[in-house]
Amino acid sequence: MMKKKVYIISHSHWDREWYLPYEQHHMLLVELMDDLLELFETDPDFNSFHLDGQTILLDDYLQVRPEKREAIQKAIDAGKLRIGPFYILQDDFLISSESNVRNMLIGMEESKKWGTPVKLGYFPDTFGNMGQAPQMMKKAGLEAAAFGRGVKPIGFDNEVIEAESYSSQYSEMWWKGPDQSEIFGLLFANWYSNGNEIPAEKEAAIKFWDQKLKDVEQFASTGHLLMMNGVDHQPVQKDVTQAIKLANELYPDYEFIHSNFTDYLEAVQQDLPEDVGTVEGELTSQETDGWFTLANTSSARVYLKQWNNRVQRQLENIAEPLATMAYEVTGKYPHDELTYGWKTLMQNHPHDSICGCSVDEVHREMMPRFEKANEVGKYVANEAVRQLTEKMDTTNFPADSFPFVVFNTNGLAKSGDAIVDIELERKTFSQGWPAQLYRQLEEVEKGEYHVIDQAGNVVDAVISEEEIRFDYDLPKDAFRIPFMERYVTVTMPLKDMAPYAWETYALVPGKVEEKAGTLANEAGTVIENDFIKVEIAENGSLAITDKETDVTVDNLAVFENVGDIANEYIFMQPQGDKAILSSDVKAAINVISNTANKAVIEITHVLDIPVSADGLLEKEQKMVIGFTSRKAQRSKETASLTIKTLVTITGESKKVDFETSLNNQMKDHRLRVLFPTGLVNVDTHEADSIYEVVKRPNGVSASWKNPTNPQHQHAFANLHDETRGVTVGNYGLNEYEIVNNETIAVTLLRAVGELGDWGYFPTPEAQCIGEYTFNYSVELHGAPESRYATYQNTYTAQVPFTTAQIAVQEGTLASSRVFVELEGDLFVPTALKRRKSDNHVILRGYNMADTDRELTIKKDNVQPELLNLLEEKMDEAYPEKLGAYEIRTVGLGE
Repeated sequence: MMKKKVYIISHSHWDREWYLPYEQHHMLLVELMDDLLELFETDPDFNSFHLDGQTILLDDYLQVRPEKREAIQKAIDAGKLRIGPFYILQDDFLISSESNVRNMLIGMEESKKWGTPVKLGYFPDTFGNMGQAPQMMKKAGLEAAAFGRGVKPIGFDNEVIEAESYSSQYSEMWWKGPDQSEIFGLLFANWYSNGNEIPAEKEAAIKFWDQKLKDVEQFASTGHLLMMNGVDHQPVQKDVTQAIKLANELYPDYEFIHSNFTDYLEAVQQDLPEDVGTVEGELTSQETDGWFTLANTSSARVYLKQWNNRVQRQLENIAEPLATMAYEVTGKYPHDELTYGWKTLMQNHPHDSICGCSVDEVHREMMPRFEKANEVGKYVANEAVRQLTEKMDTTNFPADSFPFVVFNTNGLAKSGDAIVDIELERKTFSQGWPAQLYRQLEEVEKGEYHVIDQAGNVVDAVISEEEIRFDYDLPKDAFRIPFMERYVTVTMPLKDMAPYAWETYALVPGKVEEKAGTLANEAGTVIENDFIKVEIAENGSLAITDKETDVTVDNLAVFENVGDIANEYIFMQPQGDKAILSSDVKAAINVISNTANKAVIEITHVLDIPVSADGLLEKEQKMVIGFTSRKAQRSKETASLTIKTLVTITGESKKVDFETSLNNQMKDHRLRVLFPTGLVNVDTHEADSIYEVVKRPNGVSASWKNPTNPQHQHAFANLHDETRGVTVGNYGLNEYEIVNNETIAVTLLRAVGELGDWGYFPTPEAQCIGEYTFNYSVELHGAPESRYATYQNTYTAQVPFTTAQIAVQEGTLASSRVFVELEGDLFVPTALKRRKSDNHVILRGYNMADTDRELTIKKDNVQPELLNLLEEKMDEAYPEKLGAYEIRTVGLGE
C-alpha cells in the first residue's frame, strides 16, 4: 500500500488593505518578504513560498526595498518564490467582465517579466465565484482553479444529488461553465489555513496532526493531501521544514513534503477517482444558511461601486475605442498610459477594497485612485478626439456653420441624447482684460440656431441660451491660451446610431419651427409616446402600460426604508422592524421639461424615518455579539428624508429613466427602490453578470435561514414569463433581490457602522452620510426574445456619446464612418483596443444567449482571427457562428 502524501504549501493570503490601512499592511509585507529572502538562503530544504497569486506584491515590496530586485529575481529563477498568474486578487462579481480579463492580461505580462507564472486560477477568498470562470481560465491557458468559497463540502460518506450544484463530496471536483468549458476545481474545504503553524515539538505535533489529517481526509478524493501553511497576513513559518521532518518521524504511513501548487496539481489530477463530482456555473454558497454569502458587500459604500463603474466605462468603453480609432491617424497607441490607468484602477479591485468591507482609511485612499485612473482615461480620450477631429473633412457644411462630431463608442447601436457645447466666439486674454472681454461678449446680440446633418436636413435638437465662460487651450507647441468664450449647449436626440462609429452635424444660424406637441399633460401625471403610457399616482408610484402587449404594470418605483443592524458584509433587519414605504405618503409632482421629444417630471417624497438604530446596537457591536443574535431596534427619534426623483421619458423609447437624489443624514438603514412585475409562477430570473446573462433561481435551498437573498448585478436584472417581462437597469448599483418571486428590488443605499467579521472595527464613514445621486431605469417587453433589446438598452445607457466641435476644414478623414461593422444582435462587445505586441485591433465580447448565434465582423477587408483571452492566436479555424455563452476575442490585423 502506497503512503498517503501530504503536500505542505507555505503561503500568506495578502489582503493589501482591510482591517488595517494599506500602509500598515504594506510594512508588514516588507517584513514578510525580508524574512522569505533570508529563509531561501539559509534553509535548503524550504521548497518554495506561494506569493498569493498576485504580482502586485512584488511592486509593493520593491517600492520600499528597490535594492532587493536582484534577490527577488534569483528567488523566482530558483523556484523558491512562486508568482502569478493575476495582478491582484479581485472580487470577480463586483468588477466588470473586462476588468477580470485585464487582471489576467496584466498579471500574466508582469509574471512573465520575472519568470513562469503558477498555472492556477487563484481565488482563495473571493466572495463567490463567477460562472464563466472555467471558460475564462481555459482561454488564458489555465486548466485549474482553487477557491475557498461558494461550494459546500459534504464528505465522501454523503451522496451529492445532481440538483445540488453548489455541493461536492470531495475537495476536488470538476467545474463546468455555462458554455460547457470544464476545468479542475480545488476547494479549500478546511480553508486555506488548514496547515498553518505546524508544531515542531512532539506532543503538540501529534495533537495537531491527528486532527488535521482527519479533517483533510474527510474531503480528499485521493491520497494526495493538501495542507496550506499560512493564512491572512501570516508571517512565514521559519521552522516549517523541521516540523515536516518531525511529522515524517511520527507518522510513518504518510509522506510529508514541503511542496508547491505545480507539483501538487500534477499529482492529484493523475489519481482522481471516477466519482469526482461536477459543480456548474456560479459558486455562491447557495446551499448554506445564507448568512455568510457576503453578497451584501455589493451595497456597502455604494459610492465606491458608482465610481468604479464610471472609471471602468471611461477606460473600457470611451478611451480605448477612441484611441483605437485615432491610431489610424497617428500610428501610435497609448499602451503605457492605459496600462498605468488600469493598474491604478485595479488597486481598488481586491475583495476587501471594492467590496467596501474595510476600515474607513482604506476606502478613503481608494478615492484618489479612482480619480487618478479616471483622469488618465479622460486624457487618453481627449487626445484621441483631438487627433481625429483635426483630420476630419467638414467642407460639406456651410462656411458660417459650427460643425461637430458625435462618436458612439459603444459596441451596440445606441439611442439617446448627444450633448455638445458649441463655441460661437472667443476672445483671448491677449485681446484685453478678462472682465472687459466678458462684457464685450455679453453685449453681442443673441442669435437663433438649428442643427443640420451632412445632407443639410434639419435635425431635432434643443439649443440652450447663449452663455459666457472662461476656458483655455493647451497647444502642443506653445504656452497655454486663456480666453472668454460665448457658447451654446446643443442637446440632440439620436436613434440607433451604429456601434463604433462617428457622424458629423453642424449648428447653423436661423430659427426653425420646433416639433409640435408634448409628451406629458400639464400636471405631469400622464406621459405618453407611441410605445408606452406612464401614469404617476398621488403617492409618486408609476403605472406603465406597454402598448404592444396592452399590459399595465403598476406600483412601480416605490421607495422602501428599513433598519440595518449588521455590518459592511451582511444586511440584517431588526426583529419586528416594519418597512417605511413612499407609497404611504403623498408626493409632490412637478414638470421640469415637456416637449414632443422628451418629458422630465420631478417627484418629491418626504419620508419620516429613524435617525439611527437605538443605543443598544453600539453596545452589542462593542461586545462583538454576532449580528444574528442582536436585539437592537431602530431609534424612536425620527427625521425627514427628502427623496427627489427625475423621471425621464423620450419620444422614441419604451425605457423610463430615473435619477434619484437625496442627502442622507440617517444611520443604520437601507433604502431600496421596488419594481413589482405582477408576474406569477416564475421560478427564475436573469441578471447581467461576468460575460454572462445569468439565469438564477428565485427561491432558496432548504438549508437557507437568511430572510433575504441578495444577488450581484451589473447593468440589469430581469423577470419574464412566456408572454412578457420587466427589465430594471442601473448605473453602479450592484445589489438587487427578487422579493416574493415577483418584485425586483434594487438597493440604492445601505448605511452601517462597523466592518464586521472577526472583531469590532468601527466604520462611521460606511454610514454614507451626505449627498447621493442614483441612476436606474425600467422597461417592459413582450415575448422572451424581445428581452434582449431591453438588456442592450441598459448596456448603452452606461456609456454616453462622445462629442466635439470641429472647424469647417478640409481633411483626410471622412465626416462619418463605421469603424468596425458588427452583424449579430446578441453579441455584446466589451473591448475595442490595440494589442501591445503589434497594434492589431482587438475586439472582445460575448454571446448573451444560451444558443448559437450568427456573428459577422467586418473591418477593411481584414480576415478576423480567433484569439484567446491573452490575445494570442488560437490553433482553430475562425468559427462564423458564436457559440452559446461564448466569450470571443477577435484579432483584426492590418
